[in-house]
Amino acid sequence: MENVVPFKIQIISILATLGFMYFIVRQIIRGKLREEYSIVWFACTIVLLIFSFWRKGLEQISLALGVFYPPSLLFLLAIGAIVTFLVHLSIVNSKLQSQIKDLAHEVAFLKEKQLNESTIK
Repeated sequence: MENVVPFKIQIISILATLGFMYFIVRQIIRGKLREEYSIVWFACTIVLLIFSFWRKGLEQISLALGVFYPPSLLFLLAIGAIVTFLVHLSIVNSKLQSQIKDLAHEVAFLKEKQLNESTIK
């Protein structure tokens, strides 16, 4: 028996994916999401959109890669994307912490300099 996604579920997944893409675009317009991070979300949305239109795509790719249960391939890809994104955010966070430390040192130096100049006068 062939395992085909019902048409109603296909329409729902297409609409949900397009709705998510609209949400991402709105967040960019409002300035709540930077463009560099939106690329990841657009890539994920495009993958979901492809699988929404191409009903047997996940199954065919899974068979080609030797994966027995097609949805597990989707979860594996999602986990890989999440881990990659978390590593990227950790790198960005580390860089920002270093910049904050440098700025704090600079502010302390400027305050000390200002204090010394005011006591001299």
